[in-house]
Amino acid sequence: MKLKRFLIRYYPPGIILEYEKGGQLRTKSIDLLELSPDSDPDELVAEIRLTEPLVTETRVEQVKQLILRLKQKLSQREHQNVYLFKTLQAHILPLTNVAFNKSGSSFITGSYDRTCRIWDTVSGAELHTLEGHRNVVYAIAFNNPYGDKVATGSFDKTCKLWSAETGKCLHTFRGHMAEIVCLAFSPQGTLVATGSMDTTARLWDVEGGEEVATLTGHTAEVITVSFNTVGDLLLTGSFDHTVSLWEVASGRRVHTLMGHSGEITNVQLNWDCSLILSGSMDKTTKLWSVVDGKCVTTLTGHTEEVLDVCFDLTGQLIATASADGTARVYNAATYQCLVILEGHKGEISKISFSPQGSKLLTASSDKTARLWDVASGLCLQVLEGHADEIFSCAFNYEGDTIITGSKDNSCRIWR
Repeated sequence: MKLKRFLIRYYPPGIILEYEKGGQLRTKSIDLLELSPDSDPDELVAEIRLTEPLVTETRVEQVKQLILRLKQKLSQREHQNVYLFKTLQAHILPLTNVAFNKSGSSFITGSYDRTCRIWDTVSGAELHTLEGHRNVVYAIAFNNPYGDKVATGSFDKTCKLWSAETGKCLHTFRGHMAEIVCLAFSPQGTLVATGSMDTTARLWDVEGGEEVATLTGHTAEVITVSFNTVGDLLLTGSFDHTVSLWEVASGRRVHTLMGHSGEITNVQLNWDCSLILSGSMDKTTKLWSVVDGKCVTTLTGHTEEVLDVCFDLTGQLIATASADGTARVYNAATYQCLVILEGHKGEISKISFSPQGSKLLTASSDKTARLWDVASGLCLQVLEGHADEIFSCAFNYEGDTIITGSKDNSCRIWR
């Protein structure tokens, strides 16, 4: 093994090692999820050297400098407020979803008008209209971190792969027998997973355009799919009240997580792939162990359905959003509810942490999105102006730009 270079990763804090083994270029990461502005760089380097043979004596100073840069980034003040930068009358029918590319330089919108559009974040200009679907474009994603491809999942039962640079359709994935309602790229960008109303999830090869596997076992719609950070495991959540964990390479179901008494709304793995988070229409959120598939704890408190759940990037915090108009933040280790976010006058359908983990963004049927301080639970800002329900919102990678998508056919850029 020969080390080629180090790459820095700000969110979550880490150092990527690029190395050569058997003539092939490979990468592995040193995760520094516990890093704080008070961390001692020398102690950290010593700890890293105990387990990482590629970090030799001659590389110590280099690693120390990277840790100092990561610490500096952690200490930076975040922009306090965002302001409306542009309103884009994006589509002639309501939007379904919005998503950024890794750098935040462009974003995509899906719509009931059967198209997906690629936009330039800085100018608000439309770069491409991805046309070809014969029904609603519901699920959309960039192949981050690369950002050169877009996948769209449609009610026409197909998933299409597009070039983000040219807007050309590269592949059409056919095989689902009903509407596609969710999709995700693997972290390496080599696979696309799709979930459908036909009760299956499917894996598709990005390069060849072929189906790799059909994941069968659910007895109702698969409404959420999510890869782990390594890309060797896939989670599926279903209206059959269960969550399944699949081995990507073999298509084998590793665990079926049973315990919810209502439809699953979202599922996610934490960064180190030890815990699974699931939200449900049964008003609860559950944490499960990846190792044995057992329920670790049930987070209660919401009085209506839990519509969205997420981990922060380090996996130390959990956020839940509910139809009761509130959101909650829990400690992922102690399961304690830390704060309740109150202020929305309608159900909250989406919630996400800023990359730094200090803010939360919520989207609601009350036509507003809100920014919250995670530590205090206080509302920092109300993003007003949409004329109808907001059901999609996203932070860019730096956390200083936000997009909101609404039923009013428009999306707004805030920065």
